Formats: sequence, structure tokens, C-alpha cells
Amino acid sequence: MNQLLAEYWYLLAIALVIGLVVAWYLFRSTRRTKVTGASRGDVLDEGAQKAQRNSALVDAPPAAARDPQPVATPTGLAGSGAAVAASAEVGQVGVSSASPKPVGAGTDDLTSIKGVGPKLAARLHELGITSFSEIASWNEADIDRIDAELGRFQGRIRRDDWVGQAGLLATGDTAEFQNRYGAGA
Repeated sequence: MNQLLAEYWYLLAIALVIGLVVAWYLFRSTRRTKVTGASRGDVLDEGAQKAQRNSALVDAPPAAARDPQPVATPTGLAGSGAAVAASAEVGQVGVSSASPKPVGAGTDDLTSIKGVGPKLAARLHELGITSFSEIASWNEADIDRIDAELGRFQGRIRRDDWVGQAGLLATGDTAEFQNRYGAGA
């Protein structure tokens, strides 16, 4: 075997070089991206300059801030359309769609609720929520709706039991509040 390698070593070296060249060519050709044809425009490009288009996207109001669509009231179903229309006129529980209530008379200090700091209290006031009794009356749908509006504070309502805390604070039961949630109310 050694004698065979000694006689034909140059053929083995040539085969190794050819193998390396073929491998290099295959790997090199798969890594190249070829651009062919005319350059295509951006799919969002409608003749506007990029800076103008991006500015329009950034300055657009978020979908949550836009006016809600009117609720379609179904007819039939034994008068349920009238019930839907009445609830649409009244609005959603705990949230005023007109304008936020001013902070002052008739409002509670929402920072008394554990887990509600000044930023969250300000956000709740923006949403029209100003009293413990409003928070205490929330059902699961109300919690989901308000929670979606809290941004990076999502999940705090259930985790910190705002409804339970607000119920105790609304009734003035500070002893039970301190017993369950600690001092500070």
C-alpha cells in the first residue's frame, strides 16, 4: 500500500486540488445574489418621496384613537335590535367616548390602588376613568377592553386585582383594604 502511494502520489495531489476547486466553485456560486432586469420600485411607492411617505405613516393617528364605527343594530330576533341600539347610545361602561373627565371634584385618587402609579392614573383619566366605583363595576369584557388600552402596562388589572381593591376603596373599607393589600390607602 505504501509502495502504491509512493508511485502515484502526484495523481492523488491532482485529484485533491481538483476536488477543492470544484467545492470552492459550488459554494461561491450559491452565495452570490444576481439582480436581473429593471429595478423595481417600492410596493408602497406611489410617486411620493420616501420621506413624505414615511412622514405620513408616522403622523397618522393610531387605530385605537380613531372614532369608533357606529354599531349596526340588527332587526328582528324578538326586539334584541332595540337593546343593542340602546346600549350603543348609552356607551360603554366606565369609558366616556366624548372627552375625559377633568381631574378634581368627583374623582378619586386612583394611585391609592396598589399597582397604579402616576402614569397609569393619568392614562386612566385619559380614558375617562376617574373613580373607584367605575373600576369596581368592571366585568371581564371591560377589563379586557381597558387592558388593551394600557400599552406596556397590560395585565396589571388582573395581576394586581384592581377591581377588588377599588371595591374596598369605593365602600371606604380601609381596614379590610389594608388587611388584604397592605398599608397605604
